[in-house]
Amino acid sequence: MRAALALSGLAALPAPATALEATLDEISVTAEPASPSPAPTQATPAASAGYVGGTTGIGGPLLTVESASAGLVSGAVINSRPVTRPGEVLEAVPGLIVTQHSGEGKANQFFLRGFNLDHGTDIALFLDGMPLNMRTHAHGQGYADINFLIPELVGAVEFHKGPYFVRDGDFASAGSVRIDYLDSTPKNLALTSIGSFGYKRALSIASAPLAEGHLLVAADAQLYDGPWVVPDALRKISTVARYSQGTALDGFSVTGMAYAARWTATNQIPERAVVSGQLDRYGTLNPTDGGNTSRFSLSGRFSATDDTGVTRASAYVIRSQLNLFNDFTYFLNDPVNGDQFHQLDQRIIGGGEALHIFQGDLFGLPMENEVGVQTRTDSIRVGLFNTTNRQFRSGILDDRVLETSGAFYFDNRVRWTDWLRTSLGFRADGYYASVVSDTPANSGKARDAIVNPKLGLVLGPWFDTELYLNYGGGFHSNDVRGVTATVDPTSSLFNTTRSPFLVPSTGYEIGLRNRSIAGLETSLALFRLDFASENLFQGDTGTTEPSRPTRRFGVEWTNRYAVTPWLSLEGDLTITNARFSNVDPVGNRVPEAPTTIASAGITFGEPLGWFGSLRFRYFGPRPLIEDNSIRSRPTALLNGRVGYNFENGVSVSLDVLNLTNSRSDQITYAYVSRLPGEPAEGLIDRVFHPVEPTAVRLTIAGRF
Repeated sequence: MRAALALSGLAALPAPATALEATLDEISVTAEPASPSPAPTQATPAASAGYVGGTTGIGGPLLTVESASAGLVSGAVINSRPVTRPGEVLEAVPGLIVTQHSGEGKANQFFLRGFNLDHGTDIALFLDGMPLNMRTHAHGQGYADINFLIPELVGAVEFHKGPYFVRDGDFASAGSVRIDYLDSTPKNLALTSIGSFGYKRALSIASAPLAEGHLLVAADAQLYDGPWVVPDALRKISTVARYSQGTALDGFSVTGMAYAARWTATNQIPERAVVSGQLDRYGTLNPTDGGNTSRFSLSGRFSATDDTGVTRASAYVIRSQLNLFNDFTYFLNDPVNGDQFHQLDQRIIGGGEALHIFQGDLFGLPMENEVGVQTRTDSIRVGLFNTTNRQFRSGILDDRVLETSGAFYFDNRVRWTDWLRTSLGFRADGYYASVVSDTPANSGKARDAIVNPKLGLVLGPWFDTELYLNYGGGFHSNDVRGVTATVDPTSSLFNTTRSPFLVPSTGYEIGLRNRSIAGLETSLALFRLDFASENLFQGDTGTTEPSRPTRRFGVEWTNRYAVTPWLSLEGDLTITNARFSNVDPVGNRVPEAPTTIASAGITFGEPLGWFGSLRFRYFGPRPLIEDNSIRSRPTALLNGRVGYNFENGVSVSLDVLNLTNSRSDQITYAYVSRLPGEPAEGLIDRVFHPVEPTAVRLTIAGRF
């Protein structure tokens, strides 16, 4: 059985088992062991100077949920996109916005399905089976830093929208994204890039047979100043070493990763300061904002196949550290020294997953039963300190947290007829945490548990169309310090309201996928998601905090069209209505919740000769406070790429980012801040982080 991902295949949104097999060959176990007729394989234009391709096997995804909004994107498609920063390649997931409101070393900000997900509050991100979201984090619950991502190593990205997937637990209510690196590459790669605003990048990837398997090593280094008055001065390096043997169904891999970065940050700035001329659009009110971070991990994955089905197991240990210096309110809290604060996060994470898919039958009908367990433990030091120019002034909190969780899940999948398939499952999660705070009244222990059903129904195909019904429960955990705390850490004279540990969500979806036109796959999904408590960004603390219950409903329309083997088109549209579901005089709009997200693109190219890509992304206006009296402006960006692949293995490409030189915002908030000379209570205003002006980047790569 082949375990290689067909990276030349068009990025699919594969819900039916037959379509998945056309993309993944036999990475996943389908619900029908008999030989289904596969969907035709479609070609993906090559539009990257640096993508080598290869095999994704040991870490290959298991796409078990069928919905109109689930899918798989190949590494070739991921790397065909001209992007400003590595995380933006994940915008290949329809409806997902990946942006930045600070320095390039800080975690990206995400938007999906009417959520401002901040740095990861309700989107679960994974790389090679390792969770990227951080619980009880210094800068915000669910903080997920993907700046260490090496796009050229991505073999596949599997995504789900909504809480319908039994393998998805914490942070996955809006959706989940699983990134898998390549196990091996057919050629080695040496790449260098230079560009506007001090951009420099060097990448090398080498893969070679070793014993019964393959050894892959990669190193990626980057420098970037940006257009800012105070340069970003980003300095980062990311390395990967992997040894793998076997196939996706029978084999193992061991992977080590190391990453370090430091930077200066031009954070969001108040609009009134720019309008008055006090501040340049690319200026800063605190030139010492910024930070440094590091991440080291060791992970292993194993798979085996026997007469009963497929067994998979994975384990990981991660050590990470982050120092962030931010000043969002300037002179509101301290008119003399300013409001800069230092957020410290140090942790060691260990965990793993084991699952088995039993193949069998039910009264002669093809059936699968999937059983799995997951576990994770975080040992954390998390601190918050007042600073001036990064120099310590006073402590606010310095806590030690131990947070651990375990989960059991079960999913039953049956093909009742040629036109009816069902999935029925549940997931049970249990959490325990212990907090030792430097404010003794905030120390304590917490326990919680939640059980969620997961249901799916697929009807068809009829006239090359399938219909999907999905229902499921999800949740996110809250910062456990808010669960045990009884007093405000800034003043023990004030009591605080405890937060719930686990917050439930409930999702519903109905959708369809059609392939009646050769080369065109179009899908439409109507969704609703109810949340018992929304996490919202708080400007004065730089963190996310629990808020009121919410309800979202919306529609997603996704299109992928392989016009020819060398030309493909795509277009996506998401429209969402997000509201607080209880009554409050302050209003019912969810701040920063996007109403409209749209994208379109064209990609052309063959293995030799010219290639190119043009990408448009629209990020619609959003309410910034509950009564909708302050709104953001829309952001429309156009990025382009053109390049040439030579017969000797050398490739050259030119990226032009923000082709129209749009003067729009990457992110906009509204909250109270104070500039020198303003009233002591401060002023509420839009605060924004601008899009970088037009930039060019030249890349030269050699494959050997």
